[in-house]
Amino acid sequence: MKIIRGIEEALKFIEEIASAREPTHGEIEERVKELIEKVKLLGDKAILEDIEKFQGAKLSERDIMVSEKDINESAKLVPTEIKKAIKIAIERISKFHERQKPQSWVMEEENGNILGQKVVPIENVGIYVPGGRAPYPSSLLMAAVPAKIAGVKRIIVCTPPSSDGSVSPSILFSARELGISEIYRAGGATAIAAMALGTETIPKVDKIVGPGNIYVTSAKKLLMGEVGIDSLAGPSEICVLADEEANPSWVAADLISQAEHDPLSSSILITDSNKLAESVHCMIYHLIEDLPRREIVEEALGTYGGIVIVHNIEDGIKVVNAIAPEHLEIQVKDAFSILPKIKNAGTIFLGNYTSEVIGDYVGGPNHILPTSGTARFSSTLCVGDFTKVINFLSLSERGFEELSMPAVILAEAEKLQGHALSIKIRKESKGAKGEGPRWTGH
Repeated sequence: MKIIRGIEEALKFIEEIASAREPTHGEIEERVKELIEKVKLLGDKAILEDIEKFQGAKLSERDIMVSEKDINESAKLVPTEIKKAIKIAIERISKFHERQKPQSWVMEEENGNILGQKVVPIENVGIYVPGGRAPYPSSLLMAAVPAKIAGVKRIIVCTPPSSDGSVSPSILFSARELGISEIYRAGGATAIAAMALGTETIPKVDKIVGPGNIYVTSAKKLLMGEVGIDSLAGPSEICVLADEEANPSWVAADLISQAEHDPLSSSILITDSNKLAESVHCMIYHLIEDLPRREIVEEALGTYGGIVIVHNIEDGIKVVNAIAPEHLEIQVKDAFSILPKIKNAGTIFLGNYTSEVIGDYVGGPNHILPTSGTARFSSTLCVGDFTKVINFLSLSERGFEELSMPAVILAEAEKLQGHALSIKIRKESKGAKGEGPRWTGH
């Protein structure tokens, strides 16, 4: 891992890794465009060719949708301790997200005008659950639970099968526990295109959520507008802000935890303690010796990892806000005193015992987070991402009289005479019969 000293060098380092970890690249986008066109032209056949090429499984059209029998039998294939953990995760994620439900509202003015907003769920949502290096049932839980709480009517899932054509039992069991029965074998950019455009088997949805690799992100970017997209997620990242009281082995393990996701993952320690920096640096290479994903961790830490040594914790906070990390751990003496000073981060984990990994699975907050510095302007996936807000307005006759002239003046100032006419014709004729509509509370 690189050792960086001081704010100026830290900011240069941040710029270097940000440009190297751009979420999409031109060459990859060209390949993804070809895959999208292929789905448009061939539909299900494109999905089957994709599965045979990348997963090595030769399937037929009827195999694309996972059968009800396979979903139900997943309960027999998943070990008891994993089923119990999945149920705990669902319970805690639900408890956290129930508090996020946006509310409709209405207000009545003294002149009888009624204004408000109604919150309605998106009707059809597609969730992408990555496979590839490993199955990720936790990604399904984090996307599906808020969607269910929002009231989404139809939730479908796309996930790549293994080489024998099967889908991970833990993903199927998680879907079963959430009451989701539409699960399709489809992976990568092809799966995103299938959900955005629809095929003979996979229905077109209104919004797609869920993480994925650079091909998935590129497909989301290219299809944004055709379908709603949650975010353009980049590789995983963690930033740990720690002082000399932090436990070096705990900090080292937390940095490793995100580095093992992907060679593009970024793990950065920011500390005001030379002693902690040296201890963590040594401890990391000791801890990864026997890890199955050692090569991935080494590549990620060597290219995108760093230890930033700052003059004091206040300087460290400035570096954190410049990075805007997906995950931020604060392991200092009084962690909550730092919380008000953090302006940019996906999720903040406070205190030495609050491993970010708990947040990945069972902590409660969502783990689908803004990456690559986008926490400067975007937020974690939440219930609101699965709803729409529709404004409504009803004017009384008195309210119309009060607002008509200002509206005419602004319309004419914008040279939109048709707009002005819509108001003037009402003022001149007043032909409406009966009382205006009344708010009934529905």
